[in-house]
Amino acid sequence: MKEYYITDDGIKLHAKLDMPEDYTEGQKCPLVIVIHGLTGHMEEPHITALARLFNEMGAASLRVEMYGHGKSDGAFGNHNLFKWLNNAMTVTDYAKALPFVTDLYVCGHSQGGAATIFLAGMKPEDFKAILPLSPATMIPEGARTGREFGYDFDPDHVPDEVPVNTEQKVSGNYIRAAQMLDMDWAIQHYTGPVLILHGDEDEAIPVHYSQKAAEKYSDARLVIISGDDHCYNYHLDKVLDAVREFMARYL
Repeated sequence: MKEYYITDDGIKLHAKLDMPEDYTEGQKCPLVIVIHGLTGHMEEPHITALARLFNEMGAASLRVEMYGHGKSDGAFGNHNLFKWLNNAMTVTDYAKALPFVTDLYVCGHSQGGAATIFLAGMKPEDFKAILPLSPATMIPEGARTGREFGYDFDPDHVPDEVPVNTEQKVSGNYIRAAQMLDMDWAIQHYTGPVLILHGDEDEAIPVHYSQKAAEKYSDARLVIISGDDHCYNYHLDKVLDAVREFMARYL
C-alpha cells in the first residue's frame, strides 16, 4: 500500500494505492478509482472491502478522499460537487498517467456514485466500465426543487447554510452548484458498461432513483440488494458478489 497526496490546484487529496495480489514491479494492470460518499472517507467498511476485492481480481485500487473529507484539504462546509468533480477529473488524469495502468474504472458510493456518473459523462473515453453504488442521483433535482437532506428551502432564495445532519452543514453554494448539474446529460454521454447497486431499504436514497437511472443508460445492469441499507451494513457479501460477477467480464 502506498499512501500519499494528489494535488488538485493546490488542494491536497489524501490517497491510498493498493496493488493487486502477487503484483510484481514492472507489471501492467487495470486500476479502479474508488470514491466515498457524503460525510464518508476511504476507511469505511464498504469502501475498503471493494478495494480489496479489486486487488484480489488483479486490479489496482486508488482510494481518494474528496475535498472536505477525511484527511484531504478543505472544510466540509465549503465543499460542493463542482469541487468534487474537479477533484475527480484531476485524479483520473493522474491515474491515466501511471505507467502500469492499462484500463481504468471508477466505483463510487452515494455522492461518490453521483460523482462517478458525472465523471463518466465528462470523460467517457477514459473508463472501460463504471460502478455507481447507491448513487445520489437526486441531488440536482433536490437542489432545484428545494428539498435536500430532508430539509426544505426556497430554491430561488438559497439560504447561507443547509443542514446535512444534526452536526454538519454545507454552505448555500453546495445547493447553487448542484442546481446547475444535469444528471440526464451525464448518463446519456456514457455508453460503456454500468453496474448500479442499491439496497431496497436504503434510508437515505430511495431505490427508485437507481431504477430510473438504469433505464436511461444504454448498457446498465441494476442489482437490488434485498434487505440492505445505504452503506450495506447487512449484506455487504451480496454487494461484493455482484461486483465480482460484473468485473469478471472485463478484468
